[in-house]
Amino acid sequence: MQLTYHEIASVVHAKNNWEKWPDFTISSIEFDSRLLKEGALFVPLKGIRDGHDFVENALQQGASATLWARGNVPEEFPTLVVEDTLLALQELARYYLKKMNPKVVAITGSNGKTTTKDMTEAILKQKYHTYKTQGNYNNHIGLPYTILHMPNETEVLVLEMGMDHAGEISFLAKMGKPEIAAITLIGESHIENFGSRKGIAQAKMEITEGLQAGGELIIPADEPLLTSFVKEIDPSIKVTTFGLYGASDCYVTSIEEEKERTSFTVNLYPDMAFQIPVLGSYNARNALVAIEIGRHFDLDLTQIQRGLSTMKLTQNRTEWKKAQNGADILSDVYNANPTAMGLVLDTFSKLENKGKKLAVLGDMLELGDASAALHQQMKNHLDPEKIQEIYLFGPEMKNLFEELKKVYKNESIHYYSFAQKNQLIQDLQASLAPQDMVVLKASNGMKLEEIVQKIS
Repeated sequence: MQLTYHEIASVVHAKNNWEKWPDFTISSIEFDSRLLKEGALFVPLKGIRDGHDFVENALQQGASATLWARGNVPEEFPTLVVEDTLLALQELARYYLKKMNPKVVAITGSNGKTTTKDMTEAILKQKYHTYKTQGNYNNHIGLPYTILHMPNETEVLVLEMGMDHAGEISFLAKMGKPEIAAITLIGESHIENFGSRKGIAQAKMEITEGLQAGGELIIPADEPLLTSFVKEIDPSIKVTTFGLYGASDCYVTSIEEEKERTSFTVNLYPDMAFQIPVLGSYNARNALVAIEIGRHFDLDLTQIQRGLSTMKLTQNRTEWKKAQNGADILSDVYNANPTAMGLVLDTFSKLENKGKKLAVLGDMLELGDASAALHQQMKNHLDPEKIQEIYLFGPEMKNLFEELKKVYKNESIHYYSFAQKNQLIQDLQASLAPQDMVVLKASNGMKLEEIVQKIS
């Protein structure tokens, strides 16, 4: 990090007598005292616990200074008094981004944004020093944290932008000021806060509010909800579309799906095949975005191919594991919405397997009044001939259970309440044979990773 104590004091407009302390270099910035390193600045944020309660611990862990925004200002160590520590963190990120001046890529979408971010970083690092959002640090706290943690040599910064309310993407995009941005997909995530998919599409288009003039916006060609909003953006912005087959600027012309990899060809390079080390046509679709971003930054074909073939997914996204008895586990438990769950089930249904296939599905959260109907619609992605056993978990999945009883035999479909998670695990372990394959999918709040851990 290339910041000093006095420099930070000036940026955040510290209100106390901070100049009494000699200037010194700040090594990093943290809001979690457990992650502090020697020479760091601690930022006490207010959450379930007030971060100010951890300042003493932060200093013991090696912090050299702290922000402060409540009474009884400490005088015995370097302190910067501000009105609001979160606002100060965000202002410092804006300053640091301008100071370091990397090229910025922004990626959002109801599904696929993290995978697309991973693919984009894998491609761009073939030519540039690239840094990406770590984990799911994609909100009003995580994005400035990402900016402040990019290495000094960063040339391209890949920022993932998440949301659950209107205005959030606008705030993040204006902070990041990308020169190229992408919307991967418009789904149903957080639909209870937006009222409709059109409301979600409008919120995702807020990413253009921070997009630099003359920049590029990448959007799915098969999403008509975006069409009217695209007409309203700065005409200097180049709009590029992508899709699986035809009717777009960048599209897949052929595809071959396997358990642990997907190979495909693209109209832009008709004689060349790309390969990604993950399954699913939906991931080939995500790769199109990464390919276009690579083209934007003038990477050659070999660099793009190598990047995609060596990319590594963020944990718990389409991740293969082994059960204790050798059965295959497809863990995709980080998050879920109806579009994403349907895509995973469709892909899982097509995989070849010697044993039977099982699916463990938990509630998809924040779907509002449409939740019951959207859960019921998952029946369109479940066929007893392709997925032989179904385990449903959570109150919303009771809606799907009632629908599947019409097509599945009683012994092949199982329902469990929250209190019955241990019973689910026991029943699943009893049924899962070494030659079998099981997929697990739900919103993160359902904590299906606990089931994955128990059976693997």
